[in-house]
Amino acid sequence: MSVKDRDPLTGHQTTGHEWDGITELNTRVPRIVWIAIIVTHVWALAVWILLPAWPLVSSYTKGVLGIDQQEEVEQDILRAGLARSDWLSAIDEMPIEEIRADPELMSRIASTAPALFGDNCAACHGAAAAGGPGFPSLADEAWLWGGDAEAVMETLRVGINAQHPDTRWAQMLAFGRDGILSRGEIRNVASYVRSLSGAETAPEIRAVGATIFAENCSSCHGVEGQGNTDIGAPDLTDDFWIYGGDEHAVYRTIWDGRQGMMPAWEERLSLADRKMLTVYLQDMAEEAAP
Repeated sequence: MSVKDRDPLTGHQTTGHEWDGITELNTRVPRIVWIAIIVTHVWALAVWILLPAWPLVSSYTKGVLGIDQQEEVEQDILRAGLARSDWLSAIDEMPIEEIRADPELMSRIASTAPALFGDNCAACHGAAAAGGPGFPSLADEAWLWGGDAEAVMETLRVGINAQHPDTRWAQMLAFGRDGILSRGEIRNVASYVRSLSGAETAPEIRAVGATIFAENCSSCHGVEGQGNTDIGAPDLTDDFWIYGGDEHAVYRTIWDGRQGMMPAWEERLSLADRKMLTVYLQDMAEEAAP
């Protein structure tokens, strides 16, 4: 078959290839496609000339227009910082009590703190600050180190078991793993601990568990199990649990011990940022209170 043959239906030339009676047409590329290719190539050439485009050994081509997006972003950040500097300086200098008494500053905090929390805290404590296994809820009244403004500020500043020289230290002994208590003793004291927050426990088991608790746990958690915010020992009489309050979870906590960790934010967040977070967290805890 000649390549000059034409398809009788479309009038297009054929390529000379045929498969099972199907002839391949030599159809031209549509003109609009050629126009698009030319336009995009011309546009790419113009961009290479006008804007930063090609990497060099230690730099890059600057472009005729000299546009630098990194510099533009830096300028935008600088302008945003200057626009916020007045009220941020006020927050930086004022105590929490005075900040709370200033409606304008509280309005600023209400619009800024949620994003601040989301960017720095939500990954561990959750978007609603409700916590999760191993991460305490910040939207309740249970505070390991105290929930007043000074305590929260200090926890944010130095962290817990962090690299900061002034960090708060907290570690629970591994009573089972290190052979301090037997499995039976751990089961009894776990039942007693759960009874402190209302779980039903047989009187004889509770009595045995109370003795074990007094000898091994009360020095940190208190005689009544109400915790100690000076050393970050949680209250065992409420219904707030970091690692779970069911029988298995409490047993595992006593067996393996616990040592949570929170980063120190002094080098990452400014004093004003930490104050805004403190106000934000206290307000959430207050709203969640019954």
